[in-house]
Amino acid sequence: MTRRLVAGVDSSTQSCKVVVRDAASGELVRQGRAAHPDGTEVDPAAWWTALQKAVADAGGLEDVAAVAVGGQQHGMVCLDEGGDVVRPALLWNDTRSAGAAEDLVAELGGGQAWADAVGSVPVASFTVTKLRWLAEHEPDHAVATAAVCLPHDWLTWKLSGSRDLADLRTDRSDASGTGYWSAEAGVYRTDLLGRALGHQPLVPTVLDPRATAGHVSTGGAILAPGAGDNAAAALGLGSRPGDVVVSIGTSGVVSAVSTTPVRDGTGLVAGFADATGHFLPLVCTLNAARVLDATARVLGVDHERLSSLALESTPGAGGLVLVPYLEGERTPNLPDATGSLHGLTLDNAVPADFARAAVEGLLCGLADGIDALGGTGVEPRRVLLVGGGAASEAVRRVAPSVLGLPIEVPAPGEYVADGAARQAAWVLAGDDAPPAWALGEVARYDGDPVTAVRDRYAEARQRATGR
Repeated sequence: MTRRLVAGVDSSTQSCKVVVRDAASGELVRQGRAAHPDGTEVDPAAWWTALQKAVADAGGLEDVAAVAVGGQQHGMVCLDEGGDVVRPALLWNDTRSAGAAEDLVAELGGGQAWADAVGSVPVASFTVTKLRWLAEHEPDHAVATAAVCLPHDWLTWKLSGSRDLADLRTDRSDASGTGYWSAEAGVYRTDLLGRALGHQPLVPTVLDPRATAGHVSTGGAILAPGAGDNAAAALGLGSRPGDVVVSIGTSGVVSAVSTTPVRDGTGLVAGFADATGHFLPLVCTLNAARVLDATARVLGVDHERLSSLALESTPGAGGLVLVPYLEGERTPNLPDATGSLHGLTLDNAVPADFARAAVEGLLCGLADGIDALGGTGVEPRRVLLVGGGAASEAVRRVAPSVLGLPIEVPAPGEYVADGAARQAAWVLAGDDAPPAWALGEVARYDGDPVTAVRDRYAEARQRATGR
């Protein structure tokens, strides 16, 4: 029997990764990657160029039967009537629309009104706020915008070779991050879209996870709907209800597959959809792996030595507490906050305690995210720890005591691309559930919660921020 292959794409902020896997077993056959340009606004043509390079690096798609694209969420791609890009895309990490977010929330009557409408309260990362910014600051570009889509939608459309705006397709997970599509109701809120942009542009058709989005123009492979990066990662990890995925990358992300929708008017928990037909309540923090980068730089050590220093200290870091809001913070929403060090004494003014305080502070911020999920009805049973920060032995060993849950660390991998590939295999097979691919080697860490660490962190955070 001839082996059937599928491809998954991860078009992230920093790069494009492509994996080619066996559709039945999930075995990795080959892979490729290419870099994206830096910046918070990018010409989408750069993504297309990177995708082509990554596909070539992965040996091409000629023998691939189905393809799906996972992509960075929220990015605003505006197209004119001819299908050309109106202006460079504003990415999720472009904060110029923070004022627009505040205005939109107030205009609708507050956070709860937005949560009831679309499951989330808009912040600067959301597409709807970027559209309001565009209308206010670049009105000619706003008027020229005939269609709005997201990075993964645009790449799927480009792969199809179509120039017809009516052929734009997306999925529930990415649509749920726009601020104008409701995961609970399964419909666009065109009134909110029009409120933001000043008119109602065409938006992609939202597909069922098992639907076909078209075919690749060269070779004819099936195009699956694709997904937002967090939903694709959850699918790649095989996340189930009760699992909390904690990703420690440039940002920190805490998410959980749930069978029920979320309406959190505080804005702490975004009510996104997942890639299987369920929901993906999610909390995002701005300060994650770069807290470790900064601490290593201050101490003049590499990450391996930073980890060993942290493990030389004891729980609580001798009373030293780092509130790691080095880039402001999104959870809680404190864009102008700064980091602060508390409890410094002669005894704990040593590298080991400082390293431990950084690890514990980073994890306490993520633990706050898990608590926020719990407040919406999510009942976590274990944590799947991924991302660059999960490579730290100190982070892995300290995590159970701070997060208060068993920790499982899958082997490093391209889980967004893997999730996209798994979706492609699902669409190819036409089954009721995604294929049961093995996750691979998983390291397990356990330990008793140390509540004093969380308590001291909460006290320090209150002193520093009033929250």
